Amino acid sequence: MENKMSIRTIALEEHFVTPSFMEGPGRMIKAQAQAAHAHPQVAAGITKLIEMLSDIGEGRIAEMDAAGIDMQVLSLTSPGVEQLDNSEAVALAHEVNDTLADAVQRFPRRFAGFAALPTSSPDKAADELERMVRTHGFKGALINGHTQGRYLDDEYFWPILERAEALQVPLYLHPTPPSQSVIKEVYTRNYSSDIAGVLATAAWGWHIDTANHVLRLILSGAFDRYPQLQVIVGHLGEALPFMLPRLERSLPPQMTKLKNNVGTYLRENVYYTVSGFNWTPAFLDLFLQVGVERIMFSTDYPYSSMHEARAFLEQLPVSPADQARIAHHNAERLLKIEWI
Repeated sequence: MENKMSIRTIALEEHFVTPSFMEGPGRMIKAQAQAAHAHPQVAAGITKLIEMLSDIGEGRIAEMDAAGIDMQVLSLTSPGVEQLDNSEAVALAHEVNDTLADAVQRFPRRFAGFAALPTSSPDKAADELERMVRTHGFKGALINGHTQGRYLDDEYFWPILERAEALQVPLYLHPTPPSQSVIKEVYTRNYSSDIAGVLATAAWGWHIDTANHVLRLILSGAFDRYPQLQVIVGHLGEALPFMLPRLERSLPPQMTKLKNNVGTYLRENVYYTVSGFNWTPAFLDLFLQVGVERIMFSTDYPYSSMHEARAFLEQLPVSPADQARIAHHNAERLLKIEWI
């Protein structure tokens, strides 16, 4: 039996960037650093963040060692390639994935990969997923929210779902900012634009938009069409666990015409990670609603602290066996991780 100090850890929502990404969709991160030039503390923080995102080598591994993290499953940071047009998205996804594959090959005991997918071209995205899984051993893909305002409940994207199910790999649904029209209509009101921006993203909108994405996917019948498909969401479930009983009551199968209750899909087709939500009450709600077999560890590095995540894991009010499931066993089973 593992004890709390020796427990193995696999972290599933851990981000990186490449130089070409930073020249493209990631340029907004650079713009933030330039805009903060007059504020050294802010600029230093953003500059350090970019440095940490860019390091997928020994520097990152040293940080992992210091925090007690054995493996990171790496993914391209938001906004990913989902907001790009077809040809640009295909080219950048291919380049980013090859860069990550090289890092995984160099450090196979420390890194694994989730592919970036050019979702604007679903057939090519499905082929890219298969290339990365079959050729490079990737563990699935991470999709950053909507694709230019369209979500995965749109059957246009279902070739991606079909291929993920066939390959037996999960899709991680990660937040991205809502569309500008939603930000304007829903989040911009009688307070500053800075507050509106945070409300639309880190404080609320990221998470609610991702929860909506999951529910739209369920209600579209996607999991009836692809019953073995598994998706992962972070942040202790993006508020879904708190609402799960209400969803079951308000959306019964008699109304939805689905094969199962909404809660069944949330318990059988969705996995959940911590990713910086190091709060025991929120964890306990998720634990009670979906059970330990559906919960996995993550730190949301470098946006959140690996040290804090590891400390949170160690103090969870669960049995040592359940702690081990969360820390690594569930991820090993879902992602088919075998330690070399």
